[in-house]
Amino acid sequence: MSTFELKTHQIGRTYSNPHFFILNKGLNSGKPLTNPCPNCFVVTTSTEEEKNTLFHISMMLQIGGFYAYYLKGSVIPFISIDDCRNMLKKTYSSMLNENPQLQKHIRIVSAINKKEAELNSIISKMADLKVSYIQNVFSKMQKEAI
Repeated sequence: MSTFELKTHQIGRTYSNPHFFILNKGLNSGKPLTNPCPNCFVVTTSTEEEKNTLFHISMMLQIGGFYAYYLKGSVIPFISIDDCRNMLKKTYSSMLNENPQLQKHIRIVSAINKKEAELNSIISKMADLKVSYIQNVFSKMQKEAI
């Protein structure tokens, strides 16, 4: 069974066990993070494998919009620690019953995320190339005008 612990992160605190963070305020509530931020929970686990599994489950819940049902607040929406913990526990325990399928889904989502990161890197490089090209064109035009 699951041995993870979900608590409110305190700024400046370090953790020795495998851990990750979950954003708890804003429209991206439930988004798993590798680095802490002021408005997040920390999930600590006993093993690295369990951490990776919970990280990807949290990512799938957030991307799928399943945390959105639990958002509270009218100005800045947030998810309560109990709602987040219960949703994560319920999903984790139900997915553990289908362990081979769970690992398959996690591998697929991981591959999609990796490809998305590669494409974002290419898009960023293309934007830099466009800026360099435009700057080069206008610097040549300015030199010719002088």
